[in-house]
Amino acid sequence: MVPLTDVVKNLLIINVLVYLTLNFFLPQFNLQPYFTLFPLDSELFRPFQIVTSMFNHDPHGFRHLLFNMMALYFIGPIVEHTLGPKRFLFLYLSAGLLSGIFHLFLSDGPAVGASGAINGVMISMALMYPNLKMMVFPFPFEIRAIVLVGLFLAFDLFSGITHSSTGIAHFAHLGGAAMGAFLTYYWGLSNVGRR
Repeated sequence: MVPLTDVVKNLLIINVLVYLTLNFFLPQFNLQPYFTLFPLDSELFRPFQIVTSMFNHDPHGFRHLLFNMMALYFIGPIVEHTLGPKRFLFLYLSAGLLSGIFHLFLSDGPAVGASGAINGVMISMALMYPNLKMMVFPFPFEIRAIVLVGLFLAFDLFSGITHSSTGIAHFAHLGGAAMGAFLTYYWGLSNVGRR
C-alpha cells in the first residue's frame, strides 16, 4: 500500500470537517443548501454549488462519507504518487466539476458527495494500473482493477438508464469517470504500470 499522500490527506480532512460542521458543529445555521447541488430550475440553485456539493455528504447517515473516504484513502495515494500532487488535485476537482454538470443535465433532484471525484480517481488508477489486484470487502478474492472499476461503471450506466437504483447520482459518477479517463489518456499515462 502506498503511504498516505499530502493532497489525499488534506481532502480527507476537508470532507470530514465539512460533514461535521454542517451536521454537528453549526447545524443551527442551516448551511446545507449552500453545499447541495440543486436542479437548474430550482429557486435554490446557485452555480457555486457545483463546487461546494462535492465536499458535502448525505446528512442522514454516515455511510456515504465513510465509503467515499475509504476509497479515497486506499486508492488516492496510488494515483497521487503517480501523477504528482498538482495533477492529482486537478484531476480530483475536474472530475467533481464534470460530475456536477452531468447531474444537472442528466438527472433530477439535489445531489451531494465526492463520488464523482472519487470515480475520476478510480478510473485513472484502473487505466494506469489495469492489472493491479484489488479486494472488495467482504468478498474473499482478488480482482483486477480494470475489471472492478468497469463493473462499478457498468452498474452506474445500467442503473442510470433504467432508473433501477434511486437516490444515487449514477450519471454524476459517470461524469467524474469520464473526466478521469480523459485526463489519464491526455497525460499519456494509461498502462503506465506495464511500462
